[in-house]
Amino acid sequence: MSPNQPKTPPRQIRIGDTWYDFDAAAKAMGTERATVIRELIDWYIREPGAKLPARPDRGVVDHARKARANEDSTV
Repeated sequence: MSPNQPKTPPRQIRIGDTWYDFDAAAKAMGTERATVIRELIDWYIREPGAKLPARPDRGVVDHARKARANEDSTV
């Protein structure tokens, strides 16, 4: 057993390039994608006390997309 074994198994979903934008947005809010997804799921299934997570400014996503486009153009 590894010392950092998660309590739940990972789940796979297909999202596309917006996954990278989502990562930048989550980091801008001081969190990570998995936390935001869990919060969204709790809200969606109406868990008591669950609230929608805060969202970053749209500029965060625009900046992430421009940075990714610049990386793609230099390759």
